[in-house]
Amino acid sequence: MSQPLDLQGSFHVYDTTLRDGAQQEGLNLSVADKLTIARQLDGLGVGYIEGGWPGANPKDTEFFRRASHELELRHARLAAFGATRRAGVAAADDPQVAALRESGASVVTLVAKSHDRHVELALRTTLAENLAMVRDTVTHLREHGQTVFLDAEHFFDGYRANRHYALEVLRTAAEAGAEVVALCDTNGGMLPVWVSDVVQDVIDSTQARVGIHCHNDTGCAVANTLAAVDAGATHVQGTINGYGERTGNADLVSVVATLELKLDKQVLPAGLLGDATRIAHAVAEVTNFPPASRQPYVGTSAFAHKAGLHASAIKVDPFLYQHMDPAGVGNDMRLLVSDMAGRASIQLKGRELGFDLTDSVEDRELVARVTERVKAMEQGGYTFEAADASFELLLLEEVEGGRPSYFAVESWRVITETLTHAGPGEEAVSEATVKLTAEGVRFVVTAEGNGPVNALDAALRTAIGQAFPEVAKFELIDYKVRILDQGHGTDAITRVLIETSDGESSWVTVGVGHNVIEASWGALIDGLTFGLRRHHR
Repeated sequence: MSQPLDLQGSFHVYDTTLRDGAQQEGLNLSVADKLTIARQLDGLGVGYIEGGWPGANPKDTEFFRRASHELELRHARLAAFGATRRAGVAAADDPQVAALRESGASVVTLVAKSHDRHVELALRTTLAENLAMVRDTVTHLREHGQTVFLDAEHFFDGYRANRHYALEVLRTAAEAGAEVVALCDTNGGMLPVWVSDVVQDVIDSTQARVGIHCHNDTGCAVANTLAAVDAGATHVQGTINGYGERTGNADLVSVVATLELKLDKQVLPAGLLGDATRIAHAVAEVTNFPPASRQPYVGTSAFAHKAGLHASAIKVDPFLYQHMDPAGVGNDMRLLVSDMAGRASIQLKGRELGFDLTDSVEDRELVARVTERVKAMEQGGYTFEAADASFELLLLEEVEGGRPSYFAVESWRVITETLTHAGPGEEAVSEATVKLTAEGVRFVVTAEGNGPVNALDAALRTAIGQAFPEVAKFELIDYKVRILDQGHGTDAITRVLIETSDGESSWVTVGVGHNVIEASWGALIDGLTFGLRRHHR
């Protein structure tokens, strides 16, 4: 592992996604996943990446072994997490302390009890012995050349219960050589004004370098972190995308973006914050948790505008309804087309899609037609907020007098057969037949699938692909169904959203019908039509 540049001397940005974030329900990271995420975090420019707890589980031990020769970090230093020595055992003789010492990490973050009740009930030792455990472990690791940070677990609750003892734990660690004492809101119950008061008292009382580690149980993790910085903390801990146990940890992207863009604190290497959206979404792909659309700064909806009033103002000046330029975090402004859309929304969305809808009489009439059509279609169950591709085809119909026509469907049908006496593992088989004309040739194709929509998709793409070979690149990558008028039961109107990819980009189309197959057919037709237009046919 190469030696990173020291870009974080005055302020620490410390990521704990690979350890604390991995405790999120349903999140399970392999060693390869952790190595991939570590590279992404280094690309964001964080100063420290907490890799896990070597010695506590084989996966984390393996991560540090592989990281030593597989990770080439440019900005971050790798930190190993672990506990202070056990009661009654010398630090040099404790196997878990040895695992930290031998991890290859240049930084060790020790978790220590700072709440007197936890010392007596959880560790089952005395308050004096707990202080000795902190002192001995920090001293031992410092003597072996490692930088030591201390995470004071349950600090804020401990401070309220016994201020004197909680502060003594911090003083002991700092005097033994810990470079940072991080105050942990382990239960996540604090509020910003409380955090600010405690951090200020800790700094005044101990003279130690103070860090902050917040959980989001009150929805205040980011606000509490910022309050701590305002009170003097110079080390912030968090996780990308706010991953973590229960309601999660402080979202590190929101923390650093606010510090840099709102408070003018340079906490990352210059220029790297602009990759925040890409990195947040890339990590979400590795964790297999869909990116949160409403996540501050980097969510797909963070700069999305739906109301017609907003669009009218944005047409004059984007900052009238945006708190910042989305490019600062690598995001984009989006105009959503819906039944709330006004003329300005359609004009701006048209401009985004490459149509110059000026204020001429003809354009005003066209925009009015599109606006009314969108409202009428949404009344019938369509949605264009996410289905940009379907909206672009609709706009083409009005601008050019019709949508692109690459094929003409004669008929289609689909059947599903289930054997009454099917054995275990034998599934129903669906078969679809599509008849269409493309490039002057009539094609009749039958295909099977593991469901009616899959069979239709296969038959349709096979037929069209004989005339347009690029269709072989198209792949259905997401499929969503919603029943719109649930009171009608099986006779309800159904909406389907389909996302299609050509390997380079993706697009979303919408279909609505009296059943899921009819709705899916409409979305499939739009998806293939849009894809062919994108490939300049």
